[in-house]
Amino acid sequence: MIDKRILITGCGGMLGDALFPVIKSNFAHVVATDIDVSTNWLEKLDVRDTTQCQKIMSSFSPDIVFHLAALTDLESCEKKPQEAYNTNTLGTKNMAMFTEKSKSTFIYISTAGIFDGQKEFYNDFDKPNPINIYGKSKYNGEIFVQKNVSKHYIFRAGWMMGGGPQKDKKFINKIYKQIKRGQKEIFIVDDKIGSPTYTVDFSKSMLNVIKSGHFGLYNQVCKGNCSRFDVANAFVKFLNVQDEIKLIKVNSDYFKKEYFSPRPNSERLINLKLRQIKKDIMRDWQDCLEEYSDVYKKDLNEKI
Repeated sequence: MIDKRILITGCGGMLGDALFPVIKSNFAHVVATDIDVSTNWLEKLDVRDTTQCQKIMSSFSPDIVFHLAALTDLESCEKKPQEAYNTNTLGTKNMAMFTEKSKSTFIYISTAGIFDGQKEFYNDFDKPNPINIYGKSKYNGEIFVQKNVSKHYIFRAGWMMGGGPQKDKKFINKIYKQIKRGQKEIFIVDDKIGSPTYTVDFSKSMLNVIKSGHFGLYNQVCKGNCSRFDVANAFVKFLNVQDEIKLIKVNSDYFKKEYFSPRPNSERLINLKLRQIKKDIMRDWQDCLEEYSDVYKKDLNEKI
């Protein structure tokens, strides 16, 4: 066990579900927080509240802060931009500011959504140009951390998957809910490409990089690239329901009323810097999805 004090914000979500056990098994002192205290291992922290941030930083004095807290629903961010900036930009500023004051290390989770999607893929050095409120609010967080925190790591994720039926708020669980409802035809967009990112691999990789001491910004996604349809197609096969479910390809306009936030055509990231420092341990997205699908397979069998 490493004798360091670790503070995690926003740990009640899908990434926190994977990160907490990794951190807990490696570090002697861990405090996990969230705005929604849903389990007994979480403590209350609203990162938008400077008083709360200062209080927990003073009382716990962490050596490392993992800042996971974020508003990630794109449509919610478009409808409530002030709330998005308060959480994703100002909340990050609060935690980063107190982390720098205490001379601790700050880890910020960013996103492929900071790019405009005009290129086929993006490496760590490409210039961001976000096209929606979520991307803008997260990119502003990146800028603040880079300019104001001496010891920092920024990890950019792609299409996140993890947390299972209870905590996954992203694409995989949305597909699964339709399957569980008994839908035989599911419409899937085929005009967006990206890089799936398994929360388990993402968490292990963060720790691997942090132990190396190579501060900086990193793209960190699973190997390989695909469309949303490719992901859905692989998922139904891993669940062994491909003969029962028909996937129908559509373009993004099909869902424009429900998913009205602008989305980049490509969110494909390349882990260039991780490869350069020989720290890219992210697996292929299909291997990760197959492993992740076991959680859903078990849940599906319990429902039968």
